[in-house]
Amino acid sequence: MKTGYKVGDAMTMQPVTIGKDTTLQQCAKLMNDKHVGSLLVEDKGKIIGIATEQDLVRKAMAALLDPASTPVEKIMETELITITPDKDIYEALILMRDYNIRHVPVLDKGKFVGFLTIKDILKIQPQLFEIIVEKFELREETRKPVFGAEGTEGTCEICGNYSDLLEDVDGQKICPTCKDTL
Repeated sequence: MKTGYKVGDAMTMQPVTIGKDTTLQQCAKLMNDKHVGSLLVEDKGKIIGIATEQDLVRKAMAALLDPASTPVEKIMETELITITPDKDIYEALILMRDYNIRHVPVLDKGKFVGFLTIKDILKIQPQLFEIIVEKFELREETRKPVFGAEGTEGTCEICGNYSDLLEDVDGQKICPTCKDTL
C-alpha cells in the first residue's frame, strides 16, 4: 500500500543528538526538556547509536546503573535499522513494525539526513495507526487473562478484592466468596 508520502516528507531534519559520553541522567533530562523519546548518539559526525526511553528503563534502571556516572555508550543500541528518504512512509511503518522499533535514522547514500518516528508518520497518515495496533494486539494477547476461565486473576467486581480464582457470572468477574453469597 503506497501512501504517496516519502520518508523525506515526514522525517525530522534536525533530531536531538548527543555524544557517547553523555550520562544517562543528562539523556533523561534532555528527553524531558525536548519532549522526545529517543536521542541519536553521534561521534565524529557519524551516528553510532540510538538511546530510547525503553533503553533507559530496561538496560539502565533495571540493571541499577548509576545515571549520574554511566555514559550512554553503555546502553545505546548500535545495530541501527535505517531507511532512505525516497521510501514510502508505509514501507517505513512496516519496517518499524517488523523490528518492533519506533525510531529510524534516515540515510541517503550512507549519509545521515534525518530521523523518522512513528509520531512523524501518524501526523501525515493517521489511518496507518491500525498497522501499529495490529502488532501490539498480537503481542499483548498472550499476556492478558481470558475471563470466564477458572483461575483467572484480577479484582472482584462485587467486593473489590483481588482473587486468582475469578469466575464470569452473568458478565461480571466475581471471586468465589461473592459467588457463594449469590
